[in-house]
Amino acid sequence: METEKIKIHGIPSIIWGSASSKVYLYIHGQGGYKEEAETFAKIACHNSWQVLSIDLPAHGERTVEKNCFDPWHTVPELISVMEYAKSRWSQIALFANSIGAWFSMLSFANEKIEKSLFVSPVLDMKQLILKMMHWANVSEEQLERELIIPTSFEQTLSWKYLLYAKKHPITKWEIPTKVLYGEHDKLTDYNVVEKFTQNFGCNLTVMENGEHWFHTQEQLNVLNDWVKSSLDIQEIGTKSQQDLKLQQKKKAKYRER
Repeated sequence: METEKIKIHGIPSIIWGSASSKVYLYIHGQGGYKEEAETFAKIACHNSWQVLSIDLPAHGERTVEKNCFDPWHTVPELISVMEYAKSRWSQIALFANSIGAWFSMLSFANEKIEKSLFVSPVLDMKQLILKMMHWANVSEEQLERELIIPTSFEQTLSWKYLLYAKKHPITKWEIPTKVLYGEHDKLTDYNVVEKFTQNFGCNLTVMENGEHWFHTQEQLNVLNDWVKSSLDIQEIGTKSQQDLKLQQKKKAKYRER
């Protein structure tokens, strides 16, 4: 598969696949990097898409950067990446993982995007921060007083981040979207993902016994089968939902809701 390494306004990026008028913008989650898009690209490029993946702040080639993996640094970067994508491709779609989905919704709500695929998306950052505060036994009053509080589970609680999340709930997402969610996702509760998919008319697939991080071989098989099925439906449109469900039951233990 052809690859081209570029920098978009200094952001390390990779373009995967042969020249095309269509591109999937691949946005990784926390701990991710642009090279992880390879498996997705191998699937998408067979459907005449290219894939553009980037290193988000403090990730990949940018790990020397500190204290910048937040929306006030990331959103302006994603907006600039989208402007580049619009200058090079006529059709743009989105694949986003975990917090990458939240950053993408903050950045792209008003963009003309063909469709989006979300894996284990963070959908309500305020709810997630409050949950982590509960895990760490930290009150809002304490966080407001101390501003920054490290935790034992390697996340840093930030008063500024909580205020941002409160002021920027996701209220608009009109892009046709499919969501893959693990049944035992500890970061995003099922009622949150169910409400989101109902409010915005998304298609939801739940992997039985799945987690937030799709990393076991079984989970990766489900993820890859879901991507293939999603691309087939979106690009070809020949399978009915019933046919898809039957196919999915044969391939792995996951279900649509």
